[in-house]
Amino acid sequence: MEVKMAKVQVLNANTRQSELIRPDLAKRPRPTEQIIQAILLACGAISILTTLGIIYELGKEAWLFFGSPEVDLIEFFTTTQWQPSIGLFGVLPLVNATLMTSFFAMLIALPFGLMTAVFLSEYASPQMRGILKPILEILAGVPTVVYGYFALTFMTPLLKSIFGDAHVNIYNTLSAGLVMGVMILPTVSSMSEDALNAVPRSLREGAYGLGATRFETAMQIVVPAALSGIVAAFILGIARAVGETMIVALAAGAGPNFTFNPFQSAETMTGYIARISGGDVAYDTPDYNSIFAIGLLLFLVTLVLNIISRRLVRRFREVYE
Repeated sequence: MEVKMAKVQVLNANTRQSELIRPDLAKRPRPTEQIIQAILLACGAISILTTLGIIYELGKEAWLFFGSPEVDLIEFFTTTQWQPSIGLFGVLPLVNATLMTSFFAMLIALPFGLMTAVFLSEYASPQMRGILKPILEILAGVPTVVYGYFALTFMTPLLKSIFGDAHVNIYNTLSAGLVMGVMILPTVSSMSEDALNAVPRSLREGAYGLGATRFETAMQIVVPAALSGIVAAFILGIARAVGETMIVALAAGAGPNFTFNPFQSAETMTGYIARISGGDVAYDTPDYNSIFAIGLLLFLVTLVLNIISRRLVRRFREVYE
């Protein structure tokens, strides 16, 4: 009995001592943190409201186009003549030109962007990376109108000298797409490099310990481990190419043309919007209302690309502890 009483006294003493040294665990007011949370919430709300506003305005104005008795949705998506002023509403020439320029842009941006990211992440020294990466990112800061004139004054004459003047038009989708790929390259390489750098060092060391070379480690270990981030970079690059305006407006052409010849001129969806938005078209005419229909179509294409990107990222994501 005495032993039990002694244990109870020791336990009570320890409890009182722990209560004396226990810090105050109650939530203390942090005004600065609450202000930051309110600012972040306001920024998120503004972003959502802005997106909803864009959707509302595009949908409202596009309804004036699609609600016209002259416009048929089947004709809109299946025919190859686009002249709204005379009642021809086939959007395929604009879509085809957009896909062609985006395809040529990806032929440049995807392989060169990935190779650049692998070099900066796996081969370049910290000093070399500190020099090369800012130089590469300068390309992202060049105005797109400069790229457009570069395509018109440099890339097109270069293509003419290679394939002949008789085969290459002054305005063509190939030169616009190739220069657009140069413009997108920093975005793809930067995001891909971030994904490669996020791969744990232990995977590289394990590969080196098994006798793999640096190239084998980069291609067979690091790149597959960072595949989700690389895919996200590729999808973002494609969305950037689809939405590019000034390069295609200056170098691709200013007239709808349903063609698969990359040496001929063809107008993209963004190029058409830029041309019609110049102020020469009256309000509530088929030409004017059509730019909102094209804008809504571009919005839906970008939305689909983002959904695909998120699903691919979840599909290929690797989680490391």
